[in-house]
Amino acid sequence: MTGVSRGIDRIEAVFDDPHLVANAGLVVPATLMSRLGLEGLINQTVRLAGRVGGSRPGRKVLTLVATILAGGSHIDHADVLRSGATRAVLPFRVMAPSTLGTFLRAFTFGHIRQLDAVIAEALRRAWALGARPSDETMTIDLDSTICEVHGHQKQGAAYGYTRKLGYHPLLATVAETGEVLHARLRKGSSQRGAKRFVEELIARVRRAGAPAALCLRADAGFWSHGLIDTLARLGVGWSITVTINNSIRAVIDAIAQDAWIPISYPDGGEAAVAETTYVTGRGRRRRSYRLVVRRSRLTDPAQQALWPDWRYHAFVTSSIADAVTVDRFHRDHASVELAIRDLKEGAGMQHCPSGRFFANAAWLACAVLAHNIVRWTAQLGGTRHGDELTVARTVRARLLNLPGRLVNRSGRPTLRLPAHWPWATAFTTALGRIRNLPLVT
Repeated sequence: MTGVSRGIDRIEAVFDDPHLVANAGLVVPATLMSRLGLEGLINQTVRLAGRVGGSRPGRKVLTLVATILAGGSHIDHADVLRSGATRAVLPFRVMAPSTLGTFLRAFTFGHIRQLDAVIAEALRRAWALGARPSDETMTIDLDSTICEVHGHQKQGAAYGYTRKLGYHPLLATVAETGEVLHARLRKGSSQRGAKRFVEELIARVRRAGAPAALCLRADAGFWSHGLIDTLARLGVGWSITVTINNSIRAVIDAIAQDAWIPISYPDGGEAAVAETTYVTGRGRRRRSYRLVVRRSRLTDPAQQALWPDWRYHAFVTSSIADAVTVDRFHRDHASVELAIRDLKEGAGMQHCPSGRFFANAAWLACAVLAHNIVRWTAQLGGTRHGDELTVARTVRARLLNLPGRLVNRSGRPTLRLPAHWPWATAFTTALGRIRNLPLVT
């Protein structure tokens, strides 16, 4: 046995220090929660009076949000907030997991809509403090995902087109920041509700102070005349992938060869872009869209022998920019997958903790709020630089999951943190900037 291993074996572990804080960095987003007035907002908006577990919803929602911020993915993980002096760095009373489970089961569809209103108002307040994206045109990415579950006790879970058992939520995010603007949990097999979802989404972001120019990007799952009519009525631009059926294939085949403009493409492939007009319907139902098409193929001889033909990707757009520019803009829609991944891996949506559908819908709302608080903390705390992608795991590792000891120094509570912490300057800067924010009402 080496000397190092003998040293490790001599260390005794004792859980007896009431002054240790398990996740001392929670003081930073907790300060932002208090500046946004979230507990009072939730108590005022979510009305669960008369339902078992429905009293004082503010502290219960924020306990779930703080649990997710600390890395929790199950209701039982809320117990980490009750260890040592962790409760002292939070501006609300921490609730027990059993209480939280009862609370989530008290939700109905109407109460979920109330939680949606909380998220909308929190968005408005955060943007009022300076977290609003800076672009003159706000790009909104619309997408859906699968939250996979297991077992037969998950109410509303079903097999969809992915052949996976789960739920199928709709999500809308800001392209620049990855904030989730709106989310709606649906049954696993559902493909409906996009039109109403978009109407609520646009109303929400305009109330929150979004710029006048809005543009929505979506994939072929949302391609419909009804959605485009809704966007046109609301004064919102669009860039939506279309399903290449026989009629669209005929339009693509009619494009002249000299109309294709070569574009840069990853190594081993070549691509070109062209545009045309897609006309469908007759009489009052006649519609004309600007159709932009990108074709690509492999250039490696061995691979080209297997896939010699061009592959086509087409989308309709309201933009008047040149075809190469709008194609580049539309391809950036793929960034929504990063926000969805962060919502799942960084904000607890890899797991739906309850067997009841509306309890899981409430969990989704808490996850969205935690997801956005991570981004608002980075933006308002000055830890996000330029176009740097905000990732919850990175923020958690640098700012949130650090140990601390809460002591009394000359009558002032002091949080003692590890010496030589690599991101100490970022931590103190973020805490100072957020503490200087005014209370928003």
